[in-house]
Amino acid sequence: MSAPTSVAVPGKAARLEGRDRRRRSSNSFKGGSPLVYGAALLVVIATLGPVVYAVLGGFRSNAQLAAAPVSLPDPWVFTNYVNVLTSSDFWRYAFNSIVVALVTTGIVVVFGVMAAYPLARYRFKGRNTLFMVFVLGLLFPLTVAIIPLFLMLRDLNLTNTFWGVALPQAAFALPMTIVILRPFLMALPQELEEAAMLDGASRIGFFWRILLPLSGPAMVTVGVLAFVASWNAYLLPLLILSDPAARTLPLGVASFSSEHAQDTAGILAFTSLAMIPALVFFLAMQKRIVNGLQGAVKG
Repeated sequence: MSAPTSVAVPGKAARLEGRDRRRRSSNSFKGGSPLVYGAALLVVIATLGPVVYAVLGGFRSNAQLAAAPVSLPDPWVFTNYVNVLTSSDFWRYAFNSIVVALVTTGIVVVFGVMAAYPLARYRFKGRNTLFMVFVLGLLFPLTVAIIPLFLMLRDLNLTNTFWGVALPQAAFALPMTIVILRPFLMALPQELEEAAMLDGASRIGFFWRILLPLSGPAMVTVGVLAFVASWNAYLLPLLILSDPAARTLPLGVASFSSEHAQDTAGILAFTSLAMIPALVFFLAMQKRIVNGLQGAVKG
């Protein structure tokens, strides 16, 4: 008795092949529809367009900008960037911004993780209420308290000092820092802390030796956010730093723009060099920022 043989049907094979082709084409847009990609492309163009225009505008002369505001440099002019890079004012502004940003970042990371640790790992009465106080701090931007803050810093003789800018910036950055760090620290296994306790480690020892190294991605995330926010801050340094020698880069850009109002190409070059360090630093750390935020979401 012979086994039944199957006969391929050409029409059925064509239908199966077309179905597989449609399935493959649908999987190619599994992350989103073409409309979503188009909208994302428009957002990218709107975001990067001014940055690219400013950078390229710095390589043009004022005559080129007046003749054709939107075009590539022809010829390329490097004088604008050379003048900015050889200016002592630019490097003084950059040094001031770096000092203020580093001090702010250090305060935010150290005090943020120290505040988030008991809120995440300890159980005590009023813990959630205390956490909500920090969450409510997100509703109050720096501009709301800028006048009382200026009067308080003036009474404390902190005007025209880096501490007068770094301390308020760190204080207003702490709520976001704690909101990001707390769920990340809560996600760490409780068994890890129990094993450390059995090995003779105290709570402080567990904090310094185990918890801090494991929470590195989240700390990098809040540190980068604090650094970039401090680098771009304008209103608080404007009120606190009246001494020209203590100005930060955003204040330096405003001062340069007012002093060289007719030199549009020079202003674009100065602005580009002022924003590039923070942009490069943020792009270099973007993977660590994503890892830190993913850990916070999972927590």
